[in-house]
Amino acid sequence: MRPTRRTILGAGLAGTAAPLLTGVSKGASLASTLRPAKVAPPQSFAGNWASLTTGYSAPDWFRDAKFGIWAHWGAASVPAAGDDWYARDMYLQGHPSYEHHLKNYGHPADTGFMEIQNRWRAERWDPAGLLDLYKRAGARYFMAIANHHDNLDCYASSHHAWNSTRVGPRKDIVGTWEKLARERGLRFAVSNHSGHAWHWNQVAYGYDAEGARRGQRYDAARLTKAAGRGTWWEGLDPQQLYTQDSMAMPDGITSVAEANAWHAATDGLWDEGVPPDPEFVRRWVLRCQELIDKYRPDMLYFDNHDLPLQQAGLDMAAYFYNRNMQWNGGRLEGVVTAKETPPQRRMGLVDVVERGQKSYIDQFPWQTETCLGNWFYGEQYYRENRYKTPAKVLHTLCDVVSKNGNLMLSVPIRGDGTIDEKERQIVEEIATWMARYGEAIYATRPWRLHGEGSTADGGGAFSEGGQTSTYTAKDVRYVTRNGAVHALVLGWPADGKVRLTLLGSGNPVGRGEVRRVTLPGSEAPLPFTRSADALEVRVPDTGRNSIGLALVINGVGLTT
Repeated sequence: MRPTRRTILGAGLAGTAAPLLTGVSKGASLASTLRPAKVAPPQSFAGNWASLTTGYSAPDWFRDAKFGIWAHWGAASVPAAGDDWYARDMYLQGHPSYEHHLKNYGHPADTGFMEIQNRWRAERWDPAGLLDLYKRAGARYFMAIANHHDNLDCYASSHHAWNSTRVGPRKDIVGTWEKLARERGLRFAVSNHSGHAWHWNQVAYGYDAEGARRGQRYDAARLTKAAGRGTWWEGLDPQQLYTQDSMAMPDGITSVAEANAWHAATDGLWDEGVPPDPEFVRRWVLRCQELIDKYRPDMLYFDNHDLPLQQAGLDMAAYFYNRNMQWNGGRLEGVVTAKETPPQRRMGLVDVVERGQKSYIDQFPWQTETCLGNWFYGEQYYRENRYKTPAKVLHTLCDVVSKNGNLMLSVPIRGDGTIDEKERQIVEEIATWMARYGEAIYATRPWRLHGEGSTADGGGAFSEGGQTSTYTAKDVRYVTRNGAVHALVLGWPADGKVRLTLLGSGNPVGRGEVRRVTLPGSEAPLPFTRSADALEVRVPDTGRNSIGLALVINGVGLTT
């Protein structure tokens, strides 16, 4: 989960390759105009952008849910190094994760990441307890990692033997999450990151460029299925996990600087083409189809720009939409996501912004994703108190919702299946605020403008700033629901008065008559005065908190 090396998002080859799924046809031209916010889906989707962009609308459940929690959890949680790319970085000599691995597990020629995968045991995992906490915190949907770039499936995969029922936990992680989430009335999502594995794992075929072990290839270069006889991985083929040697560092590199330069030069190729091994694509398709059919997710998240693996990704989006309609009597209830989607493709899926926001009200529903610390669990975040504050999370939620978006918050889990006490405290504080003011968040839609005060957030991916919020009670975000305006105030006013300048009687943005102001869930009217400059509302001191509050403003003509 890092910024892509690719700098230009274009059409690529997505409409030209042959489809990989039976019955899904090849693409036509791109849709060139925006469509209404709600459209009737076709009887079936085809694997091309013309079909996806003319027949898709984000379902109401997603638009109403607003807040989801993500269990970013897998083998990379075991080192607790706070490096979501640990499975790659541990093979880069000189990288902190390489040094961490050398110190704690041994040299990567002897102990590769497949050994870390088997050390992921989930021995203290309490999924029911975690989901109870997340629901109490206000999450309306929950997402589990189905696989990460390290290529381990966290479910009972028939098409990939490197999965969590045979390696590590010996459990169907996704299946357990799915059953318990649905029991709690949560929509269920899965994230699929494995489309990157073909290039991402190539460093496991490399070697140290310097030092006592220089030139000795790492574990992926020497391990075969036959070598597993008598070991814990007997019957498994490491080459299937590490995806075959197709882009590994060549012989003859003699310095770390030279190795880093080689990696940097090849990184730009990652997102540009289909893997050199068509067998990887074929197996990826089968794995993803099974994930869809076995667990029937409501959301299929792809950690990709556009969709993964070109035509295979297009076909998979169509396959998921079609299967989702079959499960729901012809209604399309499914969500597919991709990151930084080009504008001409925004109508075919839900766009995701990683660790950042948009600067405007997007016509189409979207999602931002962020994390309390780093994506995978890092012990230093706990020790050094480097987590996002509850205010940072909730202010981000308010800002995103005001722009027609949702927030997906990752709460990283230790390798043993637990979260630490600081994470739990943050989630509990989010729960307290959402229990009081969540009614002003759920099922809302954008207003005429998204906010007032400081509205700087919105620089795109990786623009979220620090772990604490800088907003005050002068910063307000607006949404609407059932004819009322909801003012989300990002701080508590020191004098007990909230001042809403956009709702001043002289401001054309706030046109309409204000008749009543209340707190969410309360019928008791709050005293207010309205001048040309602002609507001023006195709030009761009994509800004082540093995070802020929400006001429900009713009247005539406020939302038309």
